[in-house]
Amino acid sequence: MKHMLKLVGVETFYGKIKALHGVSLSVERGQLVCILGANGAGKTTILKTICGITEPEYGTIHFNDERIDQKDPEDIIKLGISLVPENRRIFPELSVHENLMMGGFLIKDKELFAERYKKVTDHFPILSKRGSQRAGTLSGGEQQMLAIGRALMLDPTLLLLDEPSLGLSPKLVKEIFEIIKDLHKSGVTILLVEQNVNHALKISDYGYVLTTGKIFLSGTYEELLDEEKVREQYLGEGKYVRRSKLWSGR
Repeated sequence: MKHMLKLVGVETFYGKIKALHGVSLSVERGQLVCILGANGAGKTTILKTICGITEPEYGTIHFNDERIDQKDPEDIIKLGISLVPENRRIFPELSVHENLMMGGFLIKDKELFAERYKKVTDHFPILSKRGSQRAGTLSGGEQQMLAIGRALMLDPTLLLLDEPSLGLSPKLVKEIFEIIKDLHKSGVTILLVEQNVNHALKISDYGYVLTTGKIFLSGTYEELLDEEKVREQYLGEGKYVRRSKLWSGR
């Protein structure tokens, strides 16, 4: 398979503080790849760097064989990359319909916009029912659906998801991961950032474990699940502790 996205030796700074230390990873067309790590590991920084929100000091990022690490965010979006940010970042005072319109701001053709809008609301019927409702009054799960729907308005070839399960009840977490799995099955390539190890790995083709801005381990679900170092380094467990609530997904 051909790499859709490839990061090589990426180093990103916040002022004098180095957030990413030579990060290299790849996502192949049609894959669902997850990046795992504790708070402050640099997961969100990777997504911001891919999107051009934060510029890397060193290293390269290629998307469909085109170098994008020196491009503006708007130009990167036009290439087919959409981000669903952490904490959803919907516009709470705007209606659901208006939020989706904001997601399609680059679409100038009215017929194409209507087609994309229908596609999103067909996938998330609740958004159609709540069209005139203020987005801030939606439940946490509905807000996450809106955030994903807004990103899908541009029909991305690569969808970046930043902590989609954050702050949701176990029932809604399960629902959101089913949605992500369905999107992947529909042909969307996904790079997923998550702390919920078990849920993320179960639906992923491949995973990377990030610690203090470095890729610590990578592998398939089975490879990472059985890796003692993941439990010790990432979960902070002792040598003889086999599982944790975070790892089991409870």
